[in-house]
Amino acid sequence: MKPDPTAEAMRWMLQAEYDLSIAELVLRENHYSHVCFMSHQAAEKALKSVAYGRGDRFVIGHSLQELLNGLVGTHEDLESLREAACRLDQYYVATRYPDALPGGLPFETYSRGQAEEAVAMASEIVTSARAFLE
Repeated sequence: MKPDPTAEAMRWMLQAEYDLSIAELVLRENHYSHVCFMSHQAAEKALKSVAYGRGDRFVIGHSLQELLNGLVGTHEDLESLREAACRLDQYYVATRYPDALPGGLPFETYSRGQAEEAVAMASEIVTSARAFLE
């Protein structure tokens, strides 16, 4: 049986919104690398919700740019999120692994400014994706 696209899209959107709330919570605790990573996760799940909402059955990958590439053909307005997607993609690996950054540890490397910007960009993506589902 084929899953209901609307229900599946909402599952992904609800998780995206939850991840964004976690990013905001962790920002208050000054854990900037994790804020950046959770912001990426929120944006990824939001974009996947749009894909599921249009009826895609399998949405794989973690690159926000690649997810956008697959969506802009049917949702041209999402192209405006390209810069945010490119910036947030930089937070997928380097924010988590001690060998991802030369000479530094993620928890020592990311700043409040980067974290605040990441939350703002993720919020923009989540809000835009939510609009496509409504």
